[in-house]
Formats: sequence, structure tokens, C-alpha cells
Amino acid sequence: MGATDLNPSGTADPPRSRLPAPLRALRHRNFQLFFSGQLISLVGTWMDTVAESWLIYRLTGSSILLGTVAFCSQIPVFLFAPLGGTIVDKVNRRNLIVVTQAASMVLAGTLAFLTLTGWVKVWHVMALAAGLGVVNAFDIPGRQAFIVEMVGKEDLMNAIALNSSMFNAARIVGPAVAGVLVARIGEGWCFAANSASYIAVITGLLMMRVQRKRVPASGTPLENMVEGFRFVRRTAPIRALLMLLALVSVVGMPYAVLMPIFADRVLHGGARGLGILMGATGVGALLGALSLAARKGLKGLGSWVAVASGGFGASLILFSISRNFWLSAALLVPAGYSMMTQMASSNTLIQAMVPDRLRGRVMAVYSMGFMGMAPIGALLAGAAADRLGAPLTVAIGGVVCIAGAAFFGYKLPAIRVTARQLIVAQNLAGGDPEQEFNAPVAASE
Repeated sequence: MGATDLNPSGTADPPRSRLPAPLRALRHRNFQLFFSGQLISLVGTWMDTVAESWLIYRLTGSSILLGTVAFCSQIPVFLFAPLGGTIVDKVNRRNLIVVTQAASMVLAGTLAFLTLTGWVKVWHVMALAAGLGVVNAFDIPGRQAFIVEMVGKEDLMNAIALNSSMFNAARIVGPAVAGVLVARIGEGWCFAANSASYIAVITGLLMMRVQRKRVPASGTPLENMVEGFRFVRRTAPIRALLMLLALVSVVGMPYAVLMPIFADRVLHGGARGLGILMGATGVGALLGALSLAARKGLKGLGSWVAVASGGFGASLILFSISRNFWLSAALLVPAGYSMMTQMASSNTLIQAMVPDRLRGRVMAVYSMGFMGMAPIGALLAGAAADRLGAPLTVAIGGVVCIAGAAFFGYKLPAIRVTARQLIVAQNLAGGDPEQEFNAPVAASE
């Protein structure tokens, strides 16, 4: 097949493959390169996450500072993601991701150097975490919007699910390895391994052959950002999905920030226990992503979002009550499953409804809801845990997640028709945003 044989998304039609249905997105060469490179890099990222949490806990023993570091790493996503999404819709997305991954590699290498030399201070970690947050404000919407360029719309849901599977497979391996390394040789080598792991993903990106014609967004950067927010505000299904995602990010996700306290003070597992607990969450999340990868259509995903959000809240409540290490680890499996099911299902539905011209900007709003709101929750959770204790803080978050899921489930029948019409419009129009903005149903409540 020649290079000019492109499908409507602008990617070359891949050859027929005998891959099983849950792996069908891997028939695309570009996605194969992305998948393999990211798998290596994400193992390093999770090692870095565990080691950084333990480093702060070892240096300070403070739940407030654990929340503060998480706040520093994620609040830039909230502040700068709208600008990042605007740039994603204007430039070559593959090249942008190469730049962001290289910047992440430098930041991780700097933290490794400071830690291995014994010069590291808490403010160093905070500054580098903030720098990584700025990079992620461009990297996250870029990577999310780039998926459709690698696989086309036909395999988009499967690619998102496989991407989530990869993320969580790394989440299992990375914390487990980090728990051993931190206990034996210290945090610095985890940071060094993370820095080196970016070589794999950068190499894969440079080997890709991407063909796509993009119509640059017209108007000023501010007008472009407003256009993205306006589309989200006027599109009831996307707005509802993002509101629930933001709520869960604020009240539910911060349980991970408090995990060193559970591992040490509540469950008495130490650094190795921290790795096991985070790995257990990754097992559940991997199972959730694989269950989505096995799906062949979008039907019923809205219900999955509601049930998963409620299940996540219930799992957090049970985890907060447990005082047995292995029971707590087991309870984190359904927590991870539910969390990933909600996140990946929401991602899939949003990408199925959004026009490609606005994809970067809408995924930037998604990034603000998913990661950008988390630092606010982390800061609040750190302060609440200092006063109320980590278990009660996590339990309260679980209750609010259940309440949010119930409200979303109540509104779901009213927005389901709108969602179906938007998805059909995208498939028929090839992503023409005028249909979404001009169709009255898109603004329905």
C-alpha cells in the first residue's frame, strides 16, 4: 500500500493483522514504536514517583510536605495546560512530544545528581517537580491528541485502553523495583534509571513516519483557548464527564499521596511495603485497562464511568478501615481497577466526541480535570491528614466519590442521546467542528 493511501484520520491504513482483538491497535507501526518506548520509560517514571515520595518522607516525615510536593508537580498542569493544548493544535505533535520527553529526561537526571551527591534539599525536589509539571502541561495533551494520528479513529478506543494497560503494567513493575532499590541503595539510583529510560521513548518517536494534514487554528492564542473551553462548556456529555473526573481527582486520587504514611505508620511495611501497595493499585488498574481493551464499541461506557467512580469510592473507604497489610494491598486492586476504568472510559468517550481541530485544546481541559485538580486535592489531603489522620481523610474522599457517581448516574439518561449524536457526527463528518458547534443538541442539558 502506498504512502498516499490514507484513512480519514490522516494515517496510512495498516496491513491486515492476525493480532487478537484486544491488541488490534498494535498493527500500526507507529503505535508499536510508541508502545514499546513508553513501556520502558514509564517503568522509570513509576520508580521515580515512589522514590521521590520516600525521599521527602525520609527527609521530613511530614504529610503536609508530601502533599506540597505533589501540589508543586501537578499545579502547573492546571495553570499551563490551556496554553499547551493551543500549541498542540498548531504544531507537529510528534516533534512536540520529543521535546517534552527530552526536558523530562534532563529534570530527572538533575534530581539523580543532587541525590547521589548528597546535596539534595526539599526545595530542590519541589523546584524540579514544578518544572516537570510545566513540561507535562504540554506533554499530556500532546500525547493524548497524538494517539489518533498513530492509529486512526477505528482503533482509537483500543489504543487508549492499551496505552492505559502499558501505563499500569509499568505501575506494577516500577514501584516493586523502586521499593527494593530504595531500601538497598537509596533513591538516587531510581532517579538515574528514570532519566536513562527516556532514551527509549525518544528513539521510538524519532523512528516514526507520521503523515497528517493539520489545519492550523486561526486567531490569537487567547481566542484559541477560549474556543476550546467554549466547546467543553456547550457540550453537555463532555462537561459532565470532566466534572466527575475533576471531583474524583480532588477528593479520591490524593490517597496515593498519603501512601507513605499508610505504608509506614498505619501498616508498618516501610519502603518495600510502599512499593507493594502501589504495585497492587497498578495490578487493579492494569486489569481495568485490559477489560476496556477487550471491548469493541462505545455502548455502555457511560454506565461504566458511573459504576467505576462509585466502586473507587467504596474501595477507598474499605482501605481506610483496614489495619492488615495484605488485606489493604488486596483492597487497592479494586481501587486501581475502578480508577482506571473511569479515567480510560472518560478519555475514550471524550475523544470520540471531539473534533480533531480542537482535540489538543479539549484534551488540555481533560488534563486540567484529571491531573490539574489533583494537586489541590493533594494539598488539602496533606493538611487534613495532619489534623484528622490519613485513614479518615481517605474515607471522607471515598464518600464524596460515591456521591459524585450517584449524581452522574442520575444525569446520564439525559446526556446519553446528545453523546450518541456527537459520536455519529464525528464519524460522518470526519471531525468537522462546525457540526458540533451548530447542532442545537450539542448544547443540551
